[in-house]
Amino acid sequence: MTYVVTEACIRCRYTDCVEVCPVDCFHAGPHMLVINPDECIDCNLCVSHCPVNAIYPEDQLPEDQSDFLAINAELAKKWPVIHEAEDPPKDADDWKNIKSKKHFLVEE
Repeated sequence: MTYVVTEACIRCRYTDCVEVCPVDCFHAGPHMLVINPDECIDCNLCVSHCPVNAIYPEDQLPEDQSDFLAINAELAKKWPVIHEAEDPPKDADDWKNIKSKKHFLVEE
């Protein structure tokens, strides 16, 4: 099993979760983070550190977020590993309560 970063992370991109990850399984994109499912050790540490509740265990993903399992796996191959916390975007707090943000996902 792995943990999955979901839509709630888009445009918020808080990195509190990165600080507690013992295996550096987070990868950073322009507007969100993803978890590499091949590196995640299912320790659960990141879940409580996400200020927008964007991280779920694979077997508890909300149905409307199920496509993020594949999105995390795909983007973890493209995006660089992030090893330490960074400042969130200046407008992160403005985005944290917005629900429909998938169209802002940039997969570069």
